[in-house]
Amino acid sequence: MSSGELKAVQAALGAEHAAVYGYGVVGGKIGEARQSEAREAYDAHRARRDELTRTVRDLGGRPDASAAAYALPFPVTDADSAVRLAAELEERVAGVYSDLVRASEDDRRAAAAEALREAAVRAVRWRGGSVAFPGLAERAAGAAASAAPHT
Repeated sequence: MSSGELKAVQAALGAEHAAVYGYGVVGGKIGEARQSEAREAYDAHRARRDELTRTVRDLGGRPDASAAAYALPFPVTDADSAVRLAAELEERVAGVYSDLVRASEDDRRAAAAEALREAAVRAVRWRGGSVAFPGLAERAAGAAASAAPHT
């Protein structure tokens, strides 16, 4: 295990904290038609967050805590903006998991690749389209626009 791997796991944990928060916002505005889809994504991110918390501890680190609130990339006022937020959350999560794939090995790499795949599939469902290399193109374009804690 390298310090780079622990840093990448912590970054993934941070992205999952932000996704859980973001899906709380999504769930409040999404509308009934896609409510179950939002709930499934919320539950998936909570499970990944808990798994990453254990991984940080297994690597000898102290898991970063969730912020009290996170800055959203745009106002979420209706079902359409909630769908856009859900797609954005998934693309950001895919980006940090692509970093974790590069930083890890063996079982952790496989788990990170699976998490990246799941986030990419959810992003496609929310957005209605895909990109060639999920987690990479978006990562380069939005590296400076990460979900920052708002305290």
